[in-house]
Amino acid sequence: MEKRKVQIAVLSDIHLGTYGCHAQEVLTYLESIDPEILILNGDIIDIWQFSKRYWPESHMAVLNKILNLAATGTKVHYLTGNHDEMLRKFSDFSMGNLHLSDKLVLTLQDKKAWFFHGDIFDVTMKHSKWLAKLGGKGYDLLIIINRAINFLLTKMGREKISFSKKIKNSVKEAIKFISDFEQTATDLAIRNGYDYVICGHIHQPIIKEYWNDEGCVIYLNSGDWVENLSCLEYDKGEWKLVFYDASKFINSTIAKTEPIAVNLLETLMLQKKKVI
Repeated sequence: MEKRKVQIAVLSDIHLGTYGCHAQEVLTYLESIDPEILILNGDIIDIWQFSKRYWPESHMAVLNKILNLAATGTKVHYLTGNHDEMLRKFSDFSMGNLHLSDKLVLTLQDKKAWFFHGDIFDVTMKHSKWLAKLGGKGYDLLIIINRAINFLLTKMGREKISFSKKIKNSVKEAIKFISDFEQTATDLAIRNGYDYVICGHIHQPIIKEYWNDEGCVIYLNSGDWVENLSCLEYDKGEWKLVFYDASKFINSTIAKTEPIAVNLLETLMLQKKKVI
């Protein structure tokens, strides 16, 4: 497969270590591009639900691919989210082309781009983290049930459905939360003089221009790799949303796991035990 050269690729909310994660699709996408910069905008490894009982080879292969990209010249920025917040104790760590931080600012053709996950705006995260974690487990169960039903629907020749999308699109509180999230992020970005603000967290892929009395900003959300299988790409001065299309790819082979990836997982398990 010929690799596409991309200046920046932004992926968020991969949720490695959960049943809902589409790791093979993530791997196939990463195998298809040659990015100068790869930004992993939070919730890449789902440490909240991380367990030795469920860690398929394809999930390890994604980590391995990310490390290989860093080793072969791609600048990889891992920005922490809420599901991988345990990594925040290592913020501002760098090793070669691999950088771990909580936020990132880049200048793109004289325009300032502000990258961060976005969980800082989540009231549930601030005041009821246990509730958010419980919700995460419930969400994972919903994905498992959804996949089973979609398997039957496919056998019957019917279109697949997404329970979580239907809930988000129909529950007024969910719609209001998404709207408030975007408004808060854009107001803050305008106030601080940014031209772009790029988030994840809410699993809603979008590129949209926001205005208020102080100015305007382009708001971008990379979506996720659980429901939407989406990401952002920046090249030649333009942003675009990319949605995974299986018909455009052939399956990638799962690369041999590097020792550094194994050591990373072992470290995460030890850190999780200390927190518990």
